[in-house]
Amino acid sequence: MTIDKTFDPAVIEAKWYAHWESTGAFRPDRPHAEPYTIVNPPPNVTGSLHIGHALDNTLQDILIRHARLQGKDALWVVGTDHAGIATQMVVERQLNAQGQKRTDFTRDEFVAKVWEWKAESGGEITGQLRRLGCSMDWENERFTMDEGFSKAVIKVFVELYNQGLLYRDKRLVNWDPGLKTAISDLEVETREINGKFWHFKYPLEDGSGYISVATTRPETMLADMAVAVNPSDERYAHLVGKNVRLPITGRLIPIVTDEHADPELGSGAVKITPGHDFNDFEVGKRAGFKASDMFNMLDGEGRVVQTADGLIPAEYIGQYRFGIEGEPTNARKMVVEAMDTLGLLEKVEDRVIQTPFGDRSNQVIEPWLTDQWYVDAETLAKPAIEAARKGKANGGFDIVPKSWEKTYFNWMENIQPWCVSRQLWWGHQIPAWFAADGTCYVAETEQAAQALAGAGVELTRDPDVLDTWFSSALWPFGTLGWPDDAGAVSQTMLNRHYPNDVLISGFDILFFWDARMAMQGMHFMKEVPWKTLYLHGLVRAADGSKMSKSKGNTVDPLGLIDAYGADALRFFMAAMESQGRDIKMDESRVAGYRNFATKLWNAARFAQSNGISGSHSVQAPKAELAVNRWIIGEVVSTVEKLNKAFAEFRFDGMADLLYHMVFDQFCDWYLELIKPAFIDGEKGEMDEESKIVAGWVLDQILVMLHPFMPFITEELWHALSDVDHPRASDIIHAQWPEPNATVDAEAVAEINWVIDTISKTRSFKAELNIAPGTRLSANIADPQTATIAIIERQGAALSRLGRIDAFAYAPVETNNVAQIVVGEDTIVFALDGVIDLDAERSRITKAIEAVTKERDALAGRLSNAAFVEKAKPEAVEKARADHAEKAAEAEQLTAALKRLG
Repeated sequence: MTIDKTFDPAVIEAKWYAHWESTGAFRPDRPHAEPYTIVNPPPNVTGSLHIGHALDNTLQDILIRHARLQGKDALWVVGTDHAGIATQMVVERQLNAQGQKRTDFTRDEFVAKVWEWKAESGGEITGQLRRLGCSMDWENERFTMDEGFSKAVIKVFVELYNQGLLYRDKRLVNWDPGLKTAISDLEVETREINGKFWHFKYPLEDGSGYISVATTRPETMLADMAVAVNPSDERYAHLVGKNVRLPITGRLIPIVTDEHADPELGSGAVKITPGHDFNDFEVGKRAGFKASDMFNMLDGEGRVVQTADGLIPAEYIGQYRFGIEGEPTNARKMVVEAMDTLGLLEKVEDRVIQTPFGDRSNQVIEPWLTDQWYVDAETLAKPAIEAARKGKANGGFDIVPKSWEKTYFNWMENIQPWCVSRQLWWGHQIPAWFAADGTCYVAETEQAAQALAGAGVELTRDPDVLDTWFSSALWPFGTLGWPDDAGAVSQTMLNRHYPNDVLISGFDILFFWDARMAMQGMHFMKEVPWKTLYLHGLVRAADGSKMSKSKGNTVDPLGLIDAYGADALRFFMAAMESQGRDIKMDESRVAGYRNFATKLWNAARFAQSNGISGSHSVQAPKAELAVNRWIIGEVVSTVEKLNKAFAEFRFDGMADLLYHMVFDQFCDWYLELIKPAFIDGEKGEMDEESKIVAGWVLDQILVMLHPFMPFITEELWHALSDVDHPRASDIIHAQWPEPNATVDAEAVAEINWVIDTISKTRSFKAELNIAPGTRLSANIADPQTATIAIIERQGAALSRLGRIDAFAYAPVETNNVAQIVVGEDTIVFALDGVIDLDAERSRITKAIEAVTKERDALAGRLSNAAFVEKAKPEAVEKARADHAEKAAEAEQLTAALKRLG
């Protein structure tokens, strides 16, 4: 097949993905090969591909395609998460648009509607992952609510409960009044809002005076249970142990000591509302209050309810905690007005407040005291901590980069009970049933629960569902057949592919998902879930800021694919993925990698037009010519370095190696060096050895590049096949390079001398404003013996590419010269009749003065601490970039002046 003149990514992407999927290429039958397994972090079934997905899945696909090329039984588990809150919201919005609401239906009816929505609209993201080129095992696609996985989830809940590792407790949770459910920390966004700091006087019980407190949430004083002061604060030592008569309610509350009170903040005394503040909850426990005795003054919508002591005045009951649209008053406003009327409002200050919001509801989150289900995370964390300490070499797992280990250990060693219940209808309903007296029976089925309770005991199932993080924590083994295949002696997906080889994850879900997979995997499988945990950074906007829809700085990866092709986007992601660093989105770089793909495309067209076709051997061909021995050595070196980069998960290093090999060594030098010369206007014939070597090298390049740029490599793989001997397989199933050759040091030295000579000749011409096509003669006064031999063998290339007519082995007879140093040889070019050397020296000297002045001015700005600290980060970064550019320019000009003698 003749390669088209124009590279059109869209055409080849659609063709090859459909081909791969229809032929089962992503999951070849390799029952006896070494297994290699990755599980894809399941995206929300409601989701669409964002730039973070593009990064995460590109890195996974690079690894899985590489493993497949190595002949391994490569399995990339794919599936989607049922996304309890997000999915329920989508369906509820649809109902609202039709004038209906969730509560118009029974639970079963609503859940049926969610399944209908999934069948019609869910899973959009799976099509988008296909556009990115993800080679996932679609034939075995999983869903966290499918029958098999749901069985695993329920079994885990019941077993943890029976082992005493899962229990029901009253604690504070992040309560979303808009969604009316508890949510995880990940679903909470902290924003800065302009608020107030109210200073109140609380009268002492004995009437002897007041103690001043300050709060950003005055309405919560209706449920205050104490005032805390620091034990070292001598101002209040005489008040400790006394009571305060709480205004409005009249409740008597003690003055206690606690380190939480900061003597330097406000008055140094703080009101304590254990039922509505996470810090206060801990202070309350230390002060001796049981969670069951702590006051809750709000309902699930954020309206005031009566506390257990019945002391909140009737006019407050039913009021929202603070203002919402359509409500004339609210609890906050009423409390402040009452305190002012009582003469107990000292002052009000403006203050910027860090406020938690629900990321979906946009409602202010309420710390709310409620009964929820909790996992004893502290106990489960211990084996997962030990596994990370042991590392992969000793049966544990590695965290890459290692810089994240400290964060992992710190969180795991201070882990809190994990709230796993959510007040939703869509999700895995908790397998717990309650008798009328409150006795709880946990079992996998209602029949089993009834057997536990006994005949005739009426049971009601807990209406709550499990947190989606609870179910997705089982992903590495629940997707492979657990619990049905647990303990099987025969070969199963589970015992073959667990533990997984690697997990690719954003660092932002290290705690919410990765750590919990480690805990559940170690507990239920008695093995680590994966041997390596690779944590990548975030993709940020070009200026380094976090992407968000509100800022309007998000980037649509599908738009980038439309503009530049999936291969270009994938290569950009790999090239920019540097361990321990975030990625700055730079569309111009994506465009650059589209140009890189075009360069490869044109190189393949050149090869085809010169009778070069694909090779049928992984082993390097025999070669006599230095240029061919050199390029074989370049392949050998690149493969060795690339294998090392894969082993170390250095994605940026992999991309850099491939870019250099393809763009520089192969396209810019090798093809130019073997290109047939034109004689009397007629193109000569390329020698047969170079055709064979070039075909083999191009094959190795395509295979090495395939994990990064799968579409263009598959297209060219087939386009370059020999018509009489078609490819034995698609490139997706080709063999990873094993050249079985060594680097020929003599050939490397020879060709590097040629390349260096041509490059430096071109450079000084550019620096001295000499036209590139100007032909020059060269002198080497005292050449190395090897140099003379190289020039004799490579004279044609030096003439054609370096525009060097001849080499004389004697001193040059003029002072009007430029010189370059190549290895141990000094090559001098006579410039008589080419340029005015004095004028050129003057021009360069003036240019050096100008650029040095700019460089030093920028250095002065950067050495000014005030500028670095106060200027916008992007301004500082630009100044650094400009300084580096000017410094490099000054160095280049100085070198040019030196060449002139």
